[in-house]
Amino acid sequence: MSQVFSELPRDIESLHALIAAQGVELAAKDAELASAREGLKSKALEIEKLKVQLARLRRMTFGRSSERLASQIEQLELVLEDLEAEAPAEVLEDSEGTTEEIGEAKPPHKARRQLPGHLPRTDVRHDPDGSCRACGGEMRQVGEDVTEILDYVPGRFRGIRHVRPALSCRVCETMVQEPMPSLPIERGMASPALLAHVLINKYADHLPLYRQSRIFAREGVEIPRMLLASWVGKCADLLRPLVAAVEAHVLAAPHIHGDDTPVPVLDPGRGRTRTGRQWVYVRDQRPHGGTDPPAVFYRYSPDRKGEHPQDHLKGFKGALHADGFAGFNRIYEPDGTGAVHVVEAACWAHARRKFHDIHVVGKTAITTGVLERMGGLFDLERGIHGTAPDERRAARQTHARLLLDDLKAFLEAASRKLPGKSGTTGAIRYTLGRWTALTRYVDDGRLEMTNNAAERAIRPLVLGRKNWLFAGSDTGGHRAAAISTPIETAKLNGLDPQAYLTEVLTRIVDHPVNRIAELLPWKLTRQ
Repeated sequence: MSQVFSELPRDIESLHALIAAQGVELAAKDAELASAREGLKSKALEIEKLKVQLARLRRMTFGRSSERLASQIEQLELVLEDLEAEAPAEVLEDSEGTTEEIGEAKPPHKARRQLPGHLPRTDVRHDPDGSCRACGGEMRQVGEDVTEILDYVPGRFRGIRHVRPALSCRVCETMVQEPMPSLPIERGMASPALLAHVLINKYADHLPLYRQSRIFAREGVEIPRMLLASWVGKCADLLRPLVAAVEAHVLAAPHIHGDDTPVPVLDPGRGRTRTGRQWVYVRDQRPHGGTDPPAVFYRYSPDRKGEHPQDHLKGFKGALHADGFAGFNRIYEPDGTGAVHVVEAACWAHARRKFHDIHVVGKTAITTGVLERMGGLFDLERGIHGTAPDERRAARQTHARLLLDDLKAFLEAASRKLPGKSGTTGAIRYTLGRWTALTRYVDDGRLEMTNNAAERAIRPLVLGRKNWLFAGSDTGGHRAAAISTPIETAKLNGLDPQAYLTEVLTRIVDHPVNRIAELLPWKLTRQ
């Protein structure tokens, strides 16, 4: 303290200036704190308002059947999931009147939530050495701390009791106790296995949190939806470094697949939905016998502007398999020096689909001829799937080139016979307009004929997006993209995603962030 006083200025004017400066700084901090408190209050009120709406809708469904009301109830449940997942503990406490987070730091008068008494318990002991680390004397036990963790093994819950005896040296009275192992959620009660189970249920098995809460309650374990949402939000934050590592691996490939799908996002303030997008980017060299591990990462955006894929792929150099979305066009343009970093590899499945849709409605000689010729190209690809790039290139140069020349001539002749505004004419223009990109695969055995890898990777989002499509903000979309990345990448590498996430969540808290790549699926399995 004397040193602090000695550094103060001696003249009155300087002291006044110092006090004034500190006053301005304190006023700014007070304003910042007031703004934060106002934001928390607003968030709590928003959650409370949605809960009131939800309760009212539930009362309205009593004694009657209404699909519309049931849909509105489900939408509000999903909105609350996203809001609660991103809300800090203070908001949840204000909304419920009590802190919902099991194991969260609470005021002294609020007891830690206990596990249900009927659950079986497994003890894990953390015993210190039997001799004193200070003097080598004999140790005696003077007490112990027991921390209970809620765990999940396939099909049942259980409790894990971490028993940490406190020992005292008989000679020098030194006290020793082993520290509590790190948990994914600090001071929480959820084990890594339980957290992984919740994430897989929601993002891989399409089970919303409010339904999970009801299922757990039937098993005698009460876990409020608000608490599950908090767990999901914290796990998403934990996994972000791993997601970035997956993204870096994908973008380091010489060729990748890209696609997107619409995500209706609920806007509670307007009472309607708007459309966001989920983007997917895949690295998979298995079709040409490559040994690099496959991987996929997802990104969310609130709209479909081309600036989003341009930002996602700003570090990529190579070939991009994609459909004809105009937002990708800037990616293929040369930079300021005239160098082209990304080339387009268009999708034959997408081109074929345009003719197939017309053919199903009204079969014609032209659509039949186009589909038969395209069928020959697909038959050739099935025969060389998994072979080396040079072998694939040779087969394409020998056989596919002739088939493509015949198809192009057929399309050009057909276009001269059709009216300019017919659907078939539009399909022909689409195909011929992308002919260079569609035929690029012939000269490179590493490229694919289709973008099916991206379509397969986006299918889980299409099947399960009802769990998060009605989001109170775009945060739910970003969270879904982040958590889906390690889940789907684990599946691409033949791993059980729940077992993989359990292992990751067990390690990631104490794992050095500069070595996060060690937790990638294909590296974790080698350890």
